[in-house]
Amino acid sequence: MRICSLLPSATEIVFALGSGQSLIGVTHECDYPQQATQIRKITRSKIPAASSSREIDSTVSSTLDAVGSIYDLDLGLLETLQPELVLTQRLCNVCAVSFDDVIQAVESLKSRPRVINLEPNSLADILANIRTVGQAIGREPEAETLVHSLQLRIDAIRSKTENLSFKPRVLCLEWVDPPFCGGHWMKELVEIAGGTDNFSNHHRPSRRLDWQRVLELPPEVIVLTCCGYGLDRCAEEGHLLARLEGVHEFPATKSGRVFATDGSAYFSRPGPRIVESLEILAHLIHPDIFPAPPLSKAFSRLDLLRKKANPMSMA
Repeated sequence: MRICSLLPSATEIVFALGSGQSLIGVTHECDYPQQATQIRKITRSKIPAASSSREIDSTVSSTLDAVGSIYDLDLGLLETLQPELVLTQRLCNVCAVSFDDVIQAVESLKSRPRVINLEPNSLADILANIRTVGQAIGREPEAETLVHSLQLRIDAIRSKTENLSFKPRVLCLEWVDPPFCGGHWMKELVEIAGGTDNFSNHHRPSRRLDWQRVLELPPEVIVLTCCGYGLDRCAEEGHLLARLEGVHEFPATKSGRVFATDGSAYFSRPGPRIVESLEILAHLIHPDIFPAPPLSKAFSRLDLLRKKANPMSMA
């Protein structure tokens, strides 16, 4: 089967199910596993990579309003590749090529590919998507095995946290300037990991935060899970976080429990590694119960008090 994946998470699922060799086209953001970087890229972003967070937010809004998508789809390459299956989504136009653009593009292909929409809003939906892809590519037993193993890891964490008497207030920021809370599955991840999330938009898209609410419920743990940012770029956002009202008085800041993560690889990518995201959170929220997962460059601690003393200091 000739597969084009328009989602990094779908690319990971296909590889995890043992069919990576069937992928003939992927997005410019498909970087895991390493083999995915060698597959032809059929998308590109319209957003300049060097833009600041504020500039990205502004450009995304204006571009979506004007043309409906912040990504370009290489129609010529798609015509050359003639896929039989296209994996895409219509959950979020900020995360991938517009679903309408995909449908319009494939209608002209001689191969008449099947288009599968993966649209997870919850942790259960992510696992269901793995089964959906498995069924589409003839890897149903492998999908069931993978889902079972992921569910066991989820249940192992839940069993250790569900009866805890102390569940600290956790603020996960999907964007810092302007501040956005987590959405979709983030609240679930925090609560399974043993935290209390008063901010995330449960099973719905992330939204701009009312910072007054954060001031009223000062977080005891802050985790930056910036969408599309790797760890280094996410850590740089600590400078912007340090400028927000009241941050230096938060319990999280005073106790040194502010963290940057590789949001692009984990929290904002609804594939198999979403469970590693849960394991990262569990360690950050309850390090006395959960040892640090053996993940290279997945998270780092941010010293916001040092940033207050020296605004130009690095994380």
